Amino acid sequence: MGSDSISFDPTHSITVYFSSMQLFTVDQANRTLPLVRKIVEDVVQQHRRWRETILELDLVASTARADAPHERGEELERQALALAKELDGYHRELEVLGIQLKDPRLGLVDFPSETGGRHVLLCWRLGEPEVQYWHEVDAGYAGRQPLSPELVG
Repeated sequence: MGSDSISFDPTHSITVYFSSMQLFTVDQANRTLPLVRKIVEDVVQQHRRWRETILELDLVASTARADAPHERGEELERQALALAKELDGYHRELEVLGIQLKDPRLGLVDFPSETGGRHVLLCWRLGEPEVQYWHEVDAGYAGRQPLSPELVG
């Protein structure tokens, strides 16, 4: 190939993404937990209500006649949209703090961090007393590992 060819570097987008984000130390992540815990509690509660509303809406829709308006279905649709809007607001609150919401059902969030010159994610789940785990950027929840001394600092 000539010098005009374009090469693809899959790590480039991750590097750009992390360079524009706040990076947290374990201590910084733990200091945000009182606020993060409250937001995530709201996320889990509202997500559960949203799921229940969607399930009920599906049930109502499956039993409704196509040629007849169904007031309960319309009300459930309005409720689901309102709950989704609230959830989106909570998600934005976390994003403003630099925190990634990973699973609204579990209350799982990640804090971008760095160790040994590589980007990692500090991982916290609602119910845990403090940030105690981390994982590689591409590993996810299943790849969680206990914090090591170099991460705790």
